[in-house]
Amino acid sequence: MQLRLRSILTALGYTDEALSFSGSIAEAHALLADQPFAMALIDVGLPDGNGIDLIRSLHAADPALPILVISTWSTEQIIVSALQAGATGYMLKDRDDMEIGFSIRSALRGGAPIDPFVAKRILQLMDAEAPGPAGQNNGPPPGPPSSPLSPRETEILGLVSKGLTNLEISEILSLSRLTVECHIKNIYKKLAVKSRTEALFEARASGLLQ
Repeated sequence: MQLRLRSILTALGYTDEALSFSGSIAEAHALLADQPFAMALIDVGLPDGNGIDLIRSLHAADPALPILVISTWSTEQIIVSALQAGATGYMLKDRDDMEIGFSIRSALRGGAPIDPFVAKRILQLMDAEAPGPAGQNNGPPPGPPSSPLSPRETEILGLVSKGLTNLEISEILSLSRLTVECHIKNIYKKLAVKSRTEALFEARASGLLQ
């Protein structure tokens, strides 16, 4: 992703000297301690922690700093948490380079670029929380969100969290390896993720996994 962002930013006219990249929260804090930046592009999933914490600390240090999230994470909790922490905008990585470039320009000009998919999720969330015509909620207070995962998928994800391979999981649950792989693909699809690490992060962030 760093190579892709470098290419996008270069196409926007930025030189290598004007760009700095970090692969972790620790590296980001080290860079920020050395010099101020005009903008920060941040992924939510970072190897040494939650990118939302980095957003929160950047925003606290400089509320005017444009902070654009470019990530694969697309659930309401992550999106809302990032925006509440101080992110200026939120784009998904699967957008093409031109869309990402426009979003960067927009954020630098004071805009708040939001990925269309993200905007739709936010509007759905607002509709769900909107009061009724008489100023009261349309129904009883919502309970905790139900899990999108089946009990078997939750069980398998729990074993994934313990570092077990698909073969080991299949042996423990007396399932074929193909069945386990199918369950894991369904987990990816339901959580809108592409890897085991992202699935675990998303499940824990959503309260689906302790």
